[in-house]
Amino acid sequence: MRVNELYKNKQPVISMEFFPPRNQAASEKFGGLIDTLAAYNPDYMSITFGAGGSTRDGSYQTVKELIVDKKMPTVAYIAGYGLGPDDIREVLDSYRELGVETIFVIRGDQPKTDDAALHPDSFLYASDLISFIKSNYDFTLGCAGYPEGHIEAKNLDQDIQYLKQKVDNGAEYVVAQYFYDNDYFFNYVDKCKDQGINVPIIPGIMPVYTVKMTRMLSKICGSAITDELDQKLNSLDSEDKEGAVKLGIDFAAEQCRGLLKQGVPGLHFYTMDRSKSTGEIIAQLKQENLL
Repeated sequence: MRVNELYKNKQPVISMEFFPPRNQAASEKFGGLIDTLAAYNPDYMSITFGAGGSTRDGSYQTVKELIVDKKMPTVAYIAGYGLGPDDIREVLDSYRELGVETIFVIRGDQPKTDDAALHPDSFLYASDLISFIKSNYDFTLGCAGYPEGHIEAKNLDQDIQYLKQKVDNGAEYVVAQYFYDNDYFFNYVDKCKDQGINVPIIPGIMPVYTVKMTRMLSKICGSAITDELDQKLNSLDSEDKEGAVKLGIDFAAEQCRGLLKQGVPGLHFYTMDRSKSTGEIIAQLKQENLL
């Protein structure tokens, strides 16, 4: 399954992102999670790859489960930071043998453990890793974009130049970091087009799952919490878990309505390995004939 062909032939494309299960308990629940969300007929699912290859085996096993056992169209992530060319080849060869045709390429964060070793020939930038893969493999490649600018970038314009380099080196579609104000996304797409970036740019959707998680991820990812959303979060009782989930569904569904009405090529849901929010949002949008 080549994602670039999906975006050429179908709109909107619905995709969902998952982490590989981190322990036995999560593994036992994962199959049910996938089955629940597969019922909403996503066009593909993607599986992340931990910093420095920290989830390398788990990512492979999860991709294998989706492709072989679940028969789901699947995209495999790869993160280059910390890994050498031989490591990258080994990972990509294993995915190719599974039948993976699309790889989502990111630099990856520096591993948090003190004993993590950085390979001397590690790919320090996603653009370099994309170039390496494009020169050696026939995968369709995707990359990440940041509507509010990457947290390490000097400014948004600089970050868009980095994105252009990734596209020039072979990336054929972009999945955007999540945002809580659609104007950030639309302005970003316009700026990218002005710089000659003409591949599909897909908005990432991150519903509120808990108040604590939302505030934490905002700091880590650089995705601003709007005044409107901040007021809604503040109005919740700290123990009201169901209220937080409902707020997340309602807020994200409204975001999706605005995005779809402007003709975005797809929606990419960051599920955080949970099914309720993504499922209910998609159900609402289908009931409204927006999907």
